[in-house]
This record gives sequence, structure tokens and C-alpha cells, in this order.
Amino acid sequence: MRVLLQRVTSAQVSVDDQVVGRIDPAATGVPHGLLALVGATHTDTAAIAKALADKTYRLRILDGERSAADLNAPILVVSQFTLYANTAKGRRPSWNAAAPGALAEPLVDTFAETLRELGATVATGKFGAHMRIELTNDGPITVLLEG
Repeated sequence: MRVLLQRVTSAQVSVDDQVVGRIDPAATGVPHGLLALVGATHTDTAAIAKALADKTYRLRILDGERSAADLNAPILVVSQFTLYANTAKGRRPSWNAAAPGALAEPLVDTFAETLRELGATVATGKFGAHMRIELTNDGPITVLLEG
């Protein structure tokens, strides 16, 4: 599983011009939140999803070297199979390392649900949909987690 984290001051995801998930940290008195783009591969398990959710929640990449757990910062979780693009040959990426939807969707759901169980405020995109993501990356800070 791969999680691409971006420290943001705001982020939202839309499907068919309708906002389906949004975080606005400033509205809750927090300077930052996280956008978590989550991709799964064939060998991933719920245990891996839970471990990466915990790491996401506790990773100290927010203001003052604090974590989402420290600040109660919101997190927007968006499925992203393209994190497993294979570009080794030719000019057309292969997606064969990405898990099929039947495997990936429950893992992304487990990731988001684990964050909620840890105490995070979590918004999500819509699995399998064509999504438009708007964000204001702060720093910029972008970190790749793998499990």
C-alpha cells in the first residue's frame, strides 16, 4: 500500500461537479490538514492499511513538527490506483501492480475507518469515480508512505 500525504490548508474532492469530501482546517482552528492519496496493490492486507493509517495520523509533518493526532487536524482520503503506475517500459503506464477494485476498495475503507477510530475527522472521495481534487499544498510538504 502506498499513501501520498500532502500537508494542506484546504482540500476538496468533487464528482460530477458535486463536492463529495472537503476539509477546511482553518474552520476548526487548525492551520493544516492532510490529503492522503491511497493506492493498494495485490498483496496488501487490512493490517497494512491499519498500520499506514496509524502512521499517517501520528506523522509529525504539520506545524511545529506536530501530527494530525496532536492538532486534531482533518484528513481527506482519496483512492488513487495510479500510485502503482509502472513506467519502466515505453511511454504508456501499466496499472497491473494496482489491486483490482474488489480488493482495493475495502482496504481504502479500512484506512479511512482506522483514522476515524484513532480520533481523526475524515472526509473521503468516491471510490472508482472520476474525481477532481482541489487543494492548497502548504510548504509544500509531500511525503510517500509505503507498507
